[in-house]
Amino acid sequence: MNKSILMLFIILCSTLTMSAQGISSTQQRKLTNALSVIAGLYVDSIDDKKLVENTLEGILKNLDPHSSYIAKEEVKRVNEPLEGSFEGVGIQFQMLDDTLLVVQTIAGCPAEKVGVLPGDRIIHIGNELIAGVKMQNSGIMKRLRGPKGTEVIVKIKRGGVAEIIEFAIVRDKIPIHSVDATYMIGKDIGYIKINNFGSTTVEEFQKALASLQKSGMKHLILSLQGNGGGYLHAATQLADEFLPKDRLIVYTQGLNQPKNAAETTATTGLFETGKLIVLVDEYSASASEIVSGALQDWDRAIIIGRRTFGKGLVQRQLPLIDGSMMRLTIARYYTPTGRCIQKPYKDGTDKYEHDLVNRYKNGELLHADSIHFPDSLRYQTLNLKRTVYGGGGIMPDIFVPLDTSRFTDLHRTIVARGIVNKTCIQYVDKSRSDLKAKYPSFEKFKNDYKVSDELIKTMITIAEKEKVKIDSVQLAKSTPLIKLQLKAFIARDIWEMNEFYQIMDTDNESLLKAIKILQTPKEYDKILKKTGTDTTK
Repeated sequence: MNKSILMLFIILCSTLTMSAQGISSTQQRKLTNALSVIAGLYVDSIDDKKLVENTLEGILKNLDPHSSYIAKEEVKRVNEPLEGSFEGVGIQFQMLDDTLLVVQTIAGCPAEKVGVLPGDRIIHIGNELIAGVKMQNSGIMKRLRGPKGTEVIVKIKRGGVAEIIEFAIVRDKIPIHSVDATYMIGKDIGYIKINNFGSTTVEEFQKALASLQKSGMKHLILSLQGNGGGYLHAATQLADEFLPKDRLIVYTQGLNQPKNAAETTATTGLFETGKLIVLVDEYSASASEIVSGALQDWDRAIIIGRRTFGKGLVQRQLPLIDGSMMRLTIARYYTPTGRCIQKPYKDGTDKYEHDLVNRYKNGELLHADSIHFPDSLRYQTLNLKRTVYGGGGIMPDIFVPLDTSRFTDLHRTIVARGIVNKTCIQYVDKSRSDLKAKYPSFEKFKNDYKVSDELIKTMITIAEKEKVKIDSVQLAKSTPLIKLQLKAFIARDIWEMNEFYQIMDTDNESLLKAIKILQTPKEYDKILKKTGTDTTK
């Protein structure tokens, strides 16, 4: 048996005995001895690489939800969604236990278009069972990626939904952009939507902001809805654009990490004065929470939406001797007032993974009065001394409930099966010239175009051919939403994703609330001075 990797791991464990602060020498020797005995006495040959990797994975899994082991084959690709481009379906995923979890969908890419959501669990890829087989990430990527235009079928289990959902995803080139949408609302309100924090985020934001300022922007709505995070430096640089110099943005602290590991503003920002509103939801995480938390703590912005995800653990990537890597949590993120961003996870990974489902069941996503904070989590903002709360995630200043009134099983099925998108593609393919002639500008399309009942009938025909049972009651309930999505997809196919969001945002309740505040004289200042959740218990 080739024992080289195993012996190196044993040597590593022995070395740790001299330096580790949190593991007793007895327990370290116990691990080293166990591996030595296995190497020397086990009845059959051992895959030493697999044994060590499983050991590392087991150790890291039991530390916290975000520490992880990265195999050598995956290291080069681990940051790909934030750095480059590839051809595939456009999801970020993570293996939790033996389940493939969708961490984030990349905006505008195939998986998002058909309705895959963060938190979904992929059970099958094609005809191959994925759940329960503990497949390497490299194997998952090999199955999801492929040439542009080819199709892959995935079956997904979604929290709170009993049946398995099947998605037909057509692979495409996955461009990595941080800014999804940039446009003016009225004469002086600008809107920028950022989908993640990557290497080009600040540059893209600066370009978007400059274009809005040239158009007369005085006030800004920044959407971080659905933004799962990314690079810390991108988050701090973005916050720096809104805050004066020498303001604390975030600090980290852990058992072996001093509190003075802090990030402060360093330059004069491009938008330090105009009115600012930040939109968040339950999928806004990590870097999004750093930005929104800092702006809230300094009373620089009004935060609107729902409590953010609560991902505030700091990971450091540590290279191992064979080229693999360990992503180890070393500290927690804290906002300038001292609020810990990370939500609790001591009750186990199962409860942690189902947190958003539990929030929905408990009514938190639907009713502000279902959210309760103890007095021990009460903090005051740094300038206006408004009340804010810790305990995991960023609680917005103004709560906007999740609107479930138009969502039905039928709607979920036709979106998941790609039927809405397919209807749009077929329609635009036949009508592109006529649409461009009738609607020479996007503004005219946005104001005048109506999705016809005939197009809905076409969609129903496509659905029935794919053996989707049409429930007339559910169809009537979801038709307004389906029409909105069809119109947005048509705009995307004729123009770009920026236009897609301009259509979809007409139904964005948090955005509509923000617009109303900015368009009402003195309302912004009144809210900023008096806001503070009253959900104490």
